Amino acid sequence: VQLQASGGGSVQAGGSLRLSCAASGRTFSMYAMSWFRQAPGKEREFVSAITTTAGSTYYADSVKGRFTISRDSTKNTMYLQMNSLKPEDTAVYYCGAARWAINSISVVDTDTYEYWGQGTQVTVSS
Repeated sequence: VQLQASGGGSVQAGGSLRLSCAASGRTFSMYAMSWFRQAPGKEREFVSAITTTAGSTYYADSVKGRFTISRDSTKNTMYLQMNSLKPEDTAVYYCGAARWAINSISVVDTDTYEYWGQGTQVTVSS
């Protein structure tokens, strides 16, 4: 599967953005999907994930209550609605896809995901 992330941009603190991750192919519904982010000089970190049927979602503590992950299998697209953005949310955001099941332990591991999109920059100014 090929992934294309979009929707990044520059906003002021307190603003909102919605990221999209479009997947190619007809097997999108078979993949668990995730968002990770990487700030300059830091390692890629887990943000959020969603299971194949959207039955379960996972969030990093730092974004709980502010970000919402969702997916639309009719459009082969995953979304990340980001509200109340903070300067510390500034990073390149990547979407990932995993062919096997995810759980609360495996979701945070980049090795869980077979495919990655190219990333989209999010910049939040104070």
